[in-house]
Amino acid sequence: MISDKLIKEVAEIFASDSGGHDFAHTMRVVRLAQKIAEAEGADTEIVSLAALLHDVDDHKLTGGEFGCTDRARMLLNKYGYSDEILDRVCEAIRTVSFKGTDTEKPKTLEGMAVQDADRLDAIGAIGVARAFAYGGANARPMFDPDIPPAAEMNAEEYKKSRSTTINHFYEKLLLIKDMMNTETAKRIAEGRHSFLISFLDRFYSEWNGEK
Repeated sequence: MISDKLIKEVAEIFASDSGGHDFAHTMRVVRLAQKIAEAEGADTEIVSLAALLHDVDDHKLTGGEFGCTDRARMLLNKYGYSDEILDRVCEAIRTVSFKGTDTEKPKTLEGMAVQDADRLDAIGAIGVARAFAYGGANARPMFDPDIPPAAEMNAEEYKKSRSTTINHFYEKLLLIKDMMNTETAKRIAEGRHSFLISFLDRFYSEWNGEK
């Protein structure tokens, strides 16, 4: 079971976010991760906790390092979870982040479920909305045809990138479909990926005044 007090504290952490990593994102990831866990036979308690805490140490929000789980560990300890649960949850969180060519495949089914759920929320209609929310919150240009997408960035290059939001589609979002771990997530990703393609086609047509 997830502690109601823990959920409330995580909600407070993201209460002021307007860049696509708000509490609504967290709860969508929780629901998607639970769906994947149930279909794939993963431990739903570990998956639920890891999904709830997957962004509390995120480098984009804290400025810290990839794979950090310091705050997640503190919160789990605060609300009385066992050392075994703490270790399993933090292992699932550790590899969640997209890191370009340095991206890690989770070692556990629970980690795979959470990573897949987080990435599914980065594509489709919600993914498009979140991409532009993040770009606006971080003063990134929407599009500049004179700035090409970067190819095959490693973790540090990806972390330091300040490219346009449209470039982010090519640098991450369009790559996600083929990075899914579970069969359940692969099926969901197909439709969401197709939406990205349709959106970009429409975007360029409107940008060029064709529609």
